[in-house]
Amino acid sequence: MANASATRVARSVSTRVDAYCALAAFCFVLAAFLIPRIEGKPWRDRLYAGAAPIFGGWLPHLGWGTVPAVALATAVVRFGPDLARRLSWTRLLLTTWATAAAWAFALAMVDGWQRGFAGRLTTRDEYLHEVGGVHDIGAMLRGFSGRILDFQPDSWTTHVSGHPPGALLVFVLLDRIGLGGGAWAGLLCLLVGTSAAAAVPFTIRALGSEHRARSAAPFLALMPAVIWIAVSADGLFAGVGAWSVALLALATRLEPGWILTAVASGLLFGCTVFLNYGLVLMAIPAAAVLLARSFQPAIPALVGALAVVAAFAAAGFWWLTGYHLVVERYYQGIASERPYAYWVWGNLAATVCAVGLATVAASCRVLVELKIQPVHPWQDRLSRWRSRVDPAALLAAAGVTAILIADFSGLSKAETERIWLPFDVCALSATALLPRHSSRFWLVAQAAGALLINHVILTNW
Repeated sequence: MANASATRVARSVSTRVDAYCALAAFCFVLAAFLIPRIEGKPWRDRLYAGAAPIFGGWLPHLGWGTVPAVALATAVVRFGPDLARRLSWTRLLLTTWATAAAWAFALAMVDGWQRGFAGRLTTRDEYLHEVGGVHDIGAMLRGFSGRILDFQPDSWTTHVSGHPPGALLVFVLLDRIGLGGGAWAGLLCLLVGTSAAAAVPFTIRALGSEHRARSAAPFLALMPAVIWIAVSADGLFAGVGAWSVALLALATRLEPGWILTAVASGLLFGCTVFLNYGLVLMAIPAAAVLLARSFQPAIPALVGALAVVAAFAAAGFWWLTGYHLVVERYYQGIASERPYAYWVWGNLAATVCAVGLATVAASCRVLVELKIQPVHPWQDRLSRWRSRVDPAALLAAAGVTAILIADFSGLSKAETERIWLPFDVCALSATALLPRHSSRFWLVAQAAGALLINHVILTNW
């Protein structure tokens, strides 16, 4: 099925179209960088992002991570596509994960150990700033909503207030087991976040296309998004969300034990939405997975997710109350000043920086793959569509749909290169559709983009 699908797409979309899509994306990103320079300082100051659309400041620099990062990128470009075809499945997943983790760490070390890794989660706006003040977890959960709004003596710091208590709880528990401090927190985010590079191929294969999964693996190992995965809690969120979708995809195979797998997926999804309010949109990739194979796992997965909701409610935190207070807190800060007219498209330019030009280059292939499915009488239309749909294209489309909904909501203005990481890793599955003969070219484009951003901009995350 996968090879026939690849042939159909190859006949419909030429490599020239891939290049045109990438060129258009490059011009789009260039415009997002140039317009703040053209508009002048007063307007630019309202963006609250010195290197808009990326949250950071312009500072060309090198670091001891530079050489390892270039060497690793060169190795992936040279050997990655061949190894992706030859390695056993388990070894491929482990190699992809390890490579993504090494790539992320090398890029972080361009900024140095403290500035680039160990100190990122210890600033006054971050989670670790509040960990020392949590002496009673139960009391923290019961009183969490009362401290969300700003301008109170005991208001949570920016990141803690902007997320459900699950995010803070993770770092509190990490500290309680003796792994406190920025280095351990950063390592957790790096390892869990980069595991998404294995979760996405796992999902694609579970949906029936090992060929596509193997094609995507080198691109996920070398994804530019690791610039932010290695240094933000959103990397942790991305990993948890990616595996919730992966387990759901496995459950749709309806093999022995699928009910337990679906419940586990639901538990992870429940944890995901208690890490970040916006990740309720991970329901879109989850729905795409169910649509691709079977709706039967939906009920046990829902049971798992509701169990997490019930546990937090019993502990004293109600998700909807927190969400409404966070929206109010959002407009108490600089979000009320950041111009929507710029960020509604500047956000998307930042996303292109995170997913890379190769992902955009494959966009027409995604559209063609989803469009060319034949139409049949209603009674068998879905089953026939499922037998022919490309899972990589479907997962990519789901990720992009979640991004667009988040963008138009206006609740994400700037910093989306890290905030939308869970959706970005889904969108990166589009790279599986790129033809084999051009894969190395696009891997070079991915690596070059990541290296350029990391060495020219000193990112805040």
